[in-house]
Order: sequence, then structure tokens, then C-alpha cells
Amino acid sequence: MPEPETSKNAAPAHDVHPHAATLKRLVESSGSLAAQAIARMDETLPWYRAMPPENRSWIGLVAQAGIAAFTEWFRHPDAPQAISTDVFGTAPRELTRAITLRQTVEMVRTTIEVMESAIDEVAAPGDERVLREALLVYAREIAFATAQVYAQAAEARGAWDARLESLVVNAVLSGEADEGAVSRAAALGWNSPEHVCVVLGTAPDGDSELTVEAIRRAARHAKLQVLTGVLGDRLVVIAGGSDNPLAVAKSLIGPYAAGPVVAGPVVPDLLAATRSAQAAAAGLKAGSAWQDAPRPVLADDLLPERAIAGDPSAREQLVEEIYRPLEEAGAALLETLSVYLEQASSLEGAARMLFVHPNTVRYRLRRVTDVTGWSPSDVRSAFTLRIALILGRLVDGDLQP
Repeated sequence: MPEPETSKNAAPAHDVHPHAATLKRLVESSGSLAAQAIARMDETLPWYRAMPPENRSWIGLVAQAGIAAFTEWFRHPDAPQAISTDVFGTAPRELTRAITLRQTVEMVRTTIEVMESAIDEVAAPGDERVLREALLVYAREIAFATAQVYAQAAEARGAWDARLESLVVNAVLSGEADEGAVSRAAALGWNSPEHVCVVLGTAPDGDSELTVEAIRRAARHAKLQVLTGVLGDRLVVIAGGSDNPLAVAKSLIGPYAAGPVVAGPVVPDLLAATRSAQAAAAGLKAGSAWQDAPRPVLADDLLPERAIAGDPSAREQLVEEIYRPLEEAGAALLETLSVYLEQASSLEGAARMLFVHPNTVRYRLRRVTDVTGWSPSDVRSAFTLRIALILGRLVDGDLQP
């Protein structure tokens, strides 16, 4: 008996899909399944209904691509599949910013639920269990793909944000802060707090990203806004939200390496933060001259060391905030303070030199404290007052014709 002829175009037996009827039904129903998934999203997901039409359209394409990718995966279950590319490659990168990870999970779950509910209808008789198991495996793979897409987007955003933050911090530290820096800071979530100060210290060895993250945790705990970065060997923090720079520095001091940590004065906004940064930088440079300085320390508490180290703003501040007010308060205060300091802070010695009663000296010294905020009887304050007197006299000498 002759064998039946075989068509030249017929597929070899080993190429026939073991579940060809189910695969055919799946291909034919993919369009209606995508439409059902989109309708289910519109019915059950309020955020989807509230989205602009363009984003809803992209989500629809993602749902269609997901069902198409499952069909192809069911066709070749052993072939390696780049699911993230197949599914999420249809949507623009901006969609990961417009749609949160939680919303994407809800979208994927809704699509899988629609496909799962249609298994009995789509699968050929006897293939229900096979299709259901395939869908379960595919759902696991699509979950991993979703996590990968958002992890990659988060890494890209994190790297970009770090570069942006570094630009802002460097602009403030270098005195080049402008409206562009303010705009970049706003893009990072900086909402222009009223009180801003800069804290400087030595950065620890190791991963700078871990240091920056430690600063952020400390800032969240202290309810502060921060822009931070490691520039060279310095850890720089621009902090907003408190009018107490010493308290700010204390709350953030943990991640700093050993050595001085200096807090600049409070300024009104980010544009003025350069002044705080320059004072903190000058204080950090001169900090080693005050061996017993507290940690952290205010830049203003290092005014005499900064002045000796050549900081012009510190010199000006000492003259304008100490020498000039004493000069305006009357020659007696300047003379009494000068003699008191020269007499090794002796009330009796100063009284003899001035030919006045010790109580008069005591009264005038209290006036010095009231006028300047620095007490002549305190060793540290006396040192600051002495430097201010020297600088004031030098300035007045330069002004003499």
C-alpha cells in the first residue's frame, strides 16, 4: 500500500507546537484581552481615570505588549525572553516618572487577573492547567521585570540628582550661587526655607554615598532640609529650617570625621548661603589654632583666629561689631577695656592706672559686655576683645592723614 504524499510546505512534526490549538486561540483573543484589561483599569483604578489621555494611551500599549509578550513566551517557553524590553520598551522613559511603582504593579495585576479569568475560554479542552501554570510563571517574570525597570530608573535619577546636588553645593561654596542654583535646588526638593546655614568638616574615609545618606537620615530626624556633598576631603552640608546653627551642626555631626566641625552664620536663603559657607570655610581653616574649641563650633566664635589667619570678613566683623560700638559709646569704655586687658584683667590694677575707683572699672566693664556681647572677665572673650581693639586701631591708623 503506497504511503500518503506529504506536502513540501508542511511543517515537520517536531516543529508543531504541543498546544497549537490553545496558542491559536491565545493569538486570536489577545486584542480583546487587552481591551478588557484597559476597561478593568478604567473601572477599578481611580488614578488611571485621572491621567491625561496620552499617558492612558501609553498604558494601553504596555498592556497590549504584555499580552503579546506572554503569547510569544507561551509559543517558545524555553527561549530566553527579554520581558522588560518587550513590555516596557513600548512606553517612553518619562512614563516611569508619571506612574509610580505601586501604580505599575496595580496595572500588571489587573492585566494578569483579566488573562487569568479568561483561561477557561481561551485554552483548548484539556489545556487549562498548562495555560494557567504558564501564566503563573509569566506573572513572576513580569514582576521581576517591573522591579528591574523601576530600579534602573531610580538609579539613573539618583545619579542625576547627585550630580545636580553637587553643582548646587559647589556653587554655594565657591561664591557662584545664582538663580540657576536655586532652580536646581528646587528640582531636588528644596522648598526655600527661611533660615539657612552651612556646616563644614572633614569627610570620613570610605564610600561618599554612604556618608551623604547618613547626613540625610540625621536631617530627617532633625526635621531639616539639606543639600549635601563630599568635595575633596570636606563634607559640606547646606541646612535649612532652623535659626540655630549650633543646634543644626550638633544634629548632623555624626557622619563627620574627626577634627573641627564649623557652622556658619544663619542667612535668609540659598543665594545668601555663600556668606555662611565662606565663614565656615575660614573657621575650618583656622580651627586648629584653638586647640580647646568645642565640637561643633560656630564660625563667629573663631573670629580672632580667622582674623589672624587673614580672613578679611572676620577682621571687618570684629571692627564693626566690637571696636566701633565701643568707640561710639565713649572714649572711657575703650580706655578702660584697654587698660584692664593690659593689667592682666586686674580690677585694682586698672583702677590705679585710670585713677578711678574699682567699682567704676567694674561698671564700665559691664557696659562693655552690654555693648559688644563679649565679657572682658572671660578669658576667651578677653582674647577676642583684644584682637578687635588691635584691628580697630590699625584701621584708624590707616585712616589718619
